[in-house]
Amino acid sequence: MYKLIFIFFMMINVAATLHAQNYDSAMKAAGMVDIAEIDTTIVIDLMYAGTDNFVGEDMYGSLRKAYIHSEAGKGLVKAQAALTRERPGYRLKVCDAARPISVQRKMWNKVKGTPKSKYVSNPARGGGQHNFGLAVDITIVDKYGKELPMGTPVDHLGYESNIDAENALVKQGKITEQERQNRLLLRRVMRAGGFSALRTEWWHFNFRSRAVAQSRYHRLDF
Repeated sequence: MYKLIFIFFMMINVAATLHAQNYDSAMKAAGMVDIAEIDTTIVIDLMYAGTDNFVGEDMYGSLRKAYIHSEAGKGLVKAQAALTRERPGYRLKVCDAARPISVQRKMWNKVKGTPKSKYVSNPARGGGQHNFGLAVDITIVDKYGKELPMGTPVDHLGYESNIDAENALVKQGKITEQERQNRLLLRRVMRAGGFSALRTEWWHFNFRSRAVAQSRYHRLDF
């Protein structure tokens, strides 16, 4: 009996490993690069590879690597260099990057018909920049590896995450001035890498617009 249980779990582990390997191959074939390989300074902690995210479920299973389009990858390296110049010892922390359309569908199915659906790109309409490897969800950690306070956690879907409301949020006591300054630091270094911020999510940055992504780049259709 114990032998059968052992064999069963070994089969699960083998299947998970093969899944991860196939994922890696598909990403690289699509022109994506492993962020950990292009800059070892950057911290990787994929929030959708666990349950601490807005859907409350693991979307990635055994997959732990963060991939990004090679062009955006160069920009991310520049952003980390800009952060190092301004705050030696501080590091970018990637919480999500390239996202296959299969994962996007799973995510969309969890939120469609709810108020959260406005935060998730509908895969039936082509998906969003994550699905082209041209977006990252990102924050900053200090030299001790502690995340800088930003007023909300990454993936907090609500008014407090809006970057165009930050002055008002400080006045209302919803975020502190230091938290606002930390957000500004993140935007400065990401802008130095060629990324633009998303109005409703302080942690989300795009390397290309949605129109450009959908017209000039290949979607991650796996």
